[in-house]
Amino acid sequence: MKYFILFFALLTAGTAFSQEVSRDHGRFYVNGQQITTRQTRELLAVNPQALSLFKKGKNKQAIGGILIAVGSALVVGDLVKGLVSDVKYPTAMTYIGASALVISIPVLIGKNKKIDEGIELYNKGVTKTLGYQENNYQLQLIANQNGAGLQLQF
Repeated sequence: MKYFILFFALLTAGTAFSQEVSRDHGRFYVNGQQITTRQTRELLAVNPQALSLFKKGKNKQAIGGILIAVGSALVVGDLVKGLVSDVKYPTAMTYIGASALVISIPVLIGKNKKIDEGIELYNKGVTKTLGYQENNYQLQLIANQNGAGLQLQF
């Protein structure tokens, strides 16, 4: 039971002092300081729905990047092959590469929306939890003749 109370107190203290995340030009910021994507995921772990939206956006970004790389490689590879040999230039490789490039456009367009929705959902939860009054939460270590313990004041 002691471990459960300690875990709950630390979790509450962690969420009480959590900060709002902002996004500017693909970078994530907390209080004006840039944080990594990994740190952003750790912050969003408090809200599973926000973390899910954020991960979906990052997955769309990865898939879109792969489609662009593969499509570009196929088109350029077929172009070089057509220039240096007597093969008729637009082969199936060019068409497949162009298709991959076209498919990547809607995939990449949706990524920013998902990431922004996840961050917005997280920030709504933080403002409800904090109410912008961070000084109301105190976690103290207390010792007396009966032993030691943690005191959490709201």
